Order: sequence, then C-alpha cells, then structure tokens
Amino acid sequence: MIKKYTCQNGVRIVLERIPTVRSVAIGVWIGTGSRDENQENNGISHFLEHMFFKGTTTRTAKEIAESFDSIGGQVNAFTSKEYTCYYAKVLDTHAKYALDVLADMFFNSTFVEEELNKERNVVLEEIKMYEDTPDDIVHDLLSKAVYENHPLGYPILGTEETLNTFTGEKLKEYIYERYTPENVVISIAGNVPDTFIHEVENYFGSYQGGSSTKSEFPPSFHANRIARKKETEQAHLCIGFNGLNVGHEEIYSLIVLNNILGGSMSSRLFQEVREQRGLAYSVFSYHSAYQDSGIVTIYGGTGAKQLDVLFETIDETLQRLKQEGITEKELTNSKEQLKGNLMLSLESTNSRMSRNGKNELLLKRHRSLDEIIEQIDHVTKVGVDQMANRIFTDHYSVSLISPEGGMPNSIR
Repeated sequence: MIKKYTCQNGVRIVLERIPTVRSVAIGVWIGTGSRDENQENNGISHFLEHMFFKGTTTRTAKEIAESFDSIGGQVNAFTSKEYTCYYAKVLDTHAKYALDVLADMFFNSTFVEEELNKERNVVLEEIKMYEDTPDDIVHDLLSKAVYENHPLGYPILGTEETLNTFTGEKLKEYIYERYTPENVVISIAGNVPDTFIHEVENYFGSYQGGSSTKSEFPPSFHANRIARKKETEQAHLCIGFNGLNVGHEEIYSLIVLNNILGGSMSSRLFQEVREQRGLAYSVFSYHSAYQDSGIVTIYGGTGAKQLDVLFETIDETLQRLKQEGITEKELTNSKEQLKGNLMLSLESTNSRMSRNGKNELLLKRHRSLDEIIEQIDHVTKVGVDQMANRIFTDHYSVSLISPEGGMPNSIR
C-alpha cells in the first residue's frame, strides 16, 4: 500500500511500507533534467548531481562517502532528460541517518571553487569516456536527429564549453529556480513505519524556492539523417520512430509490440539479424517515453561492409511485421514475459522506490500491480498490429557512426 503526503510547501512524499524486508531505499527526485536546460547551461543538471557529493557545511566529500560505507549502505545519483535522483539504500535501522545525510547534501552543499574545478575534470573525463563508446553516442545522435534544437536533443553530460562556465553561483541559481518544492518528490520503500513520513517532512516540508516555470515548448518529431566518421571496428546504427508519451492510454500495446520486435532473445530482430543471418552481436529495440513525446529506437552494430544488409534486414522485418501482424503465441509470450519482469523487479526496495518516485513525478498517480497486470492482459492482437502500422512509417530518423562516415545507399 502506497501512502502519499503533500507537505505545506508542496514537496510530495510517497512511502511504500514493506515489513518483510530489512532494507530501506530513499530517493530524492527532482523534476528537472537536460530538457530543462538551454544551449548556455546544457549539462548543469548532471554537473550539479556530481557536486552534491563534494561536501557540505558539516561534511567533506570523504565524510559523505564514509557515512554510507560505515553503515554498509549505498548512495548514488543519476540524471536523465526529465529528472534527477539522489538515492540511498541502507538497513532499516539506519533509515533516519541516511535521510539526514541526503538532506544535508540537498540543502547544505558548499560548491567551493577547488571542488568545482576537480569535478569539472571528472565530468570532462566522463565525456571523453563516453566518446570512446560509439554504441552509446549513436543514441545521443539519434535524439539530436529526432528533436533537432529542442532541449530533448541535448546531451545529458553537456559539453566541454558549457562545463567551463559553471560556477558555484550558477549552481545555486539553478537550484533556486528548478529544485522548487512542487518539483520535488521524496520516495521511500522498505521496512519503515508510516510515521517516517513526518521524519521526511521535518527536513523537506518547510523550505522555499523560486517559482519553477517550465519554458516548455513541445517537441516535434523530425526525420533526419546524421552520420559521423569514427575509427571503429563496427558500424553502429540507430533508427528512430515517433513513439508515445509516458502517460498514453495505448502505451501497453506499444510495450508489447517493442518486446516482440526487439526486446528479448526470442524477439524477431534478435532471431532474424543475429541467429538466422549472423549480422550482429548486439541488436535490440526500446521505447523512450517522455512527458509529451516518445521514440521507438532500433539499434544494431555490424561490420561496415554489412551495413546495407543489416538495414535491409531490419526493414524487411518491420515490413513483415506490418503486413502479417503478430502471432497469438508472440502476444501470449510477450505478455507473460512483461508480467514476470515486472513482478521480479518489485522484489527490490530500490526498484519500488524508483517506480513510485517516477510515477509521482511524471504521472502524479500510482497503479497497483494488479491494475498494471490487468492493462497488460487487455492488450489485443488487433491493438498491437494497429500500433505497428502506426509507428513504423517512412517518417523516421537515422544516426550512424562508422569508419566511412557516410550514409549507405540502402538508407533512404
């Protein structure tokens, strides 16, 4: 049972009590990410996430790390296009202590010049490391192709140029503007009493921030081609189609469709591209759902000389899917797989905390496990077939990283 509480200042707290475990996961979720940035401050959400670990008015960076190591706990953070999360997982006996440290990081980080400079170098190394993994960059290039100059097309890490402009003052300004109470959700899952909500409220229930105004303009889906030359052993190909937003009523038909197409080892792409033709070691598809848009992405990596064949094989697989539809066996297997994955994931307090935090932040609602299973069960063959014809049109974007650098003739 999920308990939800809204503090006087607008901070939302969601707590799922799980008395059968001995752990607690606490996440501080902020509804801001790279899509809330501009070209001047691109990467600030991610840089700020790093800086929260670099010392507060009462703890050094080392003491923050030691505070969790000394209790056998874990602390980490991540930034996405639409949200940032700082979280800890600890034994239930250390829940209050973990909350205290997370709150200290959130409210009392100092952003001193020395630490800023050190962490700037760390993030620059992260960007360089990312550049060395073309199978990662190609997905960023696809976002750029699809969303062009919209912030959803920006890289989460930012660039060397923008990083060099970040100062302690700029970070504090960004916190004041974006880390506002109505933009914050504290999600807790594990073995704590319901009264733990009041512990959270004591820390987060009274602070104030600026008036968080989203400079929102909805993204449009564009059909572009972006190719980059890079000395790689493989050519890395991404094809992107217009998907659905996160709260769309037909989202489960698309989730089932994606699973059948490229979401598992028994999927059509895996079987056709890898098992039947041996064209790629890695081939898969996934759906990224944002608040007002989405992308269905197909990825494959192959030798540069086989790029045309890979693209043609993917295209043939999509055409056959549209013309013949899915089978009843595929529908049944995909549904069971999705239900199994969902139920197995919920055995972890971390995943429950994440699920509840995201749902509150993006959807402001929580479906029970039974409701989700019911929605998966309601997906029909007709619904999935219609979705395939709706999604896989000739209006798509392509990103490519290869030794040659040019788009092959097969990609129209």
